[in-house]
Amino acid sequence: MVPVVSLLALWAFATVNTAQDIARLSRVQQADAEIHTPVAAAVTELQAERRAAVRLLADPAADPGALDQQARRTDTAVQRLRMGDRHTVADAGDYSSDVVVRLGAFVAAAEALGSARKDIAERRATPEAVYAIYNRVVDSAFAVGGALTGGEKAELGPDARVLLEFARAGELLSREDALLAAPGPRSAETLRQLTGNIESRRALTDSAARDLPAAQQAAWQSVAKSAAYADLTGAEDRALASGTSKESRGAPAGWEAAHTGIAASMQEIEAAAHAAAADRADPVREGALSPAGAAVLLGLAAVAASLVISVRIGRALVVELVSLRNTALEIAHRKLPHAMERLRAGEDIDVTAETPPGPPADDEITQVGEALGTVHRAALSAAVERAELASGVSGSSSTSPAAARCSCTSSSPCSTRWSGAPTTRTSSATSSASTT
Repeated sequence: MVPVVSLLALWAFATVNTAQDIARLSRVQQADAEIHTPVAAAVTELQAERRAAVRLLADPAADPGALDQQARRTDTAVQRLRMGDRHTVADAGDYSSDVVVRLGAFVAAAEALGSARKDIAERRATPEAVYAIYNRVVDSAFAVGGALTGGEKAELGPDARVLLEFARAGELLSREDALLAAPGPRSAETLRQLTGNIESRRALTDSAARDLPAAQQAAWQSVAKSAAYADLTGAEDRALASGTSKESRGAPAGWEAAHTGIAASMQEIEAAAHAAAADRADPVREGALSPAGAAVLLGLAAVAASLVISVRIGRALVVELVSLRNTALEIAHRKLPHAMERLRAGEDIDVTAETPPGPPADDEITQVGEALGTVHRAALSAAVERAELASGVSGSSSTSPAAARCSCTSSSPCSTRWSGAPTTRTSSATSSASTT
């Protein structure tokens, strides 16, 4: 009994652990689908809008329609995170308060870009101010990613922190592009910001790339060794070397093509890493393939087999019990009454033939059947013996008057004393005659 209880306890423990793992992995998929993916899409649109806004303010010949179209795409991406007028998708997903607050702050900051867009369209803002405004909005978006990947109760798990750092490196590359998009000469402040972005992007990319999954790490190493990446770093070095001189106008030669290719590669690597993480986080497969999940499946198989065996044994027991009940009813209602009628009719009954012994009992139910047969045999034997005894007594009573004859020859009344019923009757008659 104790080993069975121990096995059940272990199986229950494995079941609870597997259920918790499945719930956690389902939570990861939910957070990725409801928050992380829409926020990443909104960040991509904000980066494109920032570049268009800075270029519009720095270049009087730029087309304002491009900014309007990009602004509508940004609003559409941000609207996917909104639920009603006052809530976000985090409010309905039972997320931590930190995620709810940060997502609400990002959505509010993105929706507050309307006044900045109006100033940009009317050219009342400076490129530096607009650059800072969009940077703050994007930073609030990355703060949401930090809440999803940081802390003890990270919604996306600690492994997603590496992807967040890699995404920040891509954001720094986008900021470089926004600063280099201005056609005019760079100011000292622009150069300072460009220098910080370049150095931070290089350091963050190197550190994050080393911790990427193996496939994505190999992909980045291939990108880092490519000619496009060499052109990118060369253009960055030339931009820093030109400083604030007249040669610092616009982006260096080769920047546009190199930036486009490297930015696309970084986005592809990040998307592939997220896809691989989502595939690894499949709740059913991960739960079933884990040791605890295997124990749960084996336990379920054992339970199913036990149920099948129990049903089959139960059905066999029911059949045996029904047969035992029918046998008892047949003995009580048919066999014994029929035997008694035959005995009253003076027929002879063979007890052994009427109650043949069954096979040896090997379980409790057959033992009960054997006991029932023994009771039947005993009852029938008692009835037969009583019938034989009654038949013997009746024969003795019918022959006693003939045998009990008086031996005296005198004519006087016989004084011999009779035994039995006939004697009593004769004595009574004699007494009556004497009295008369």
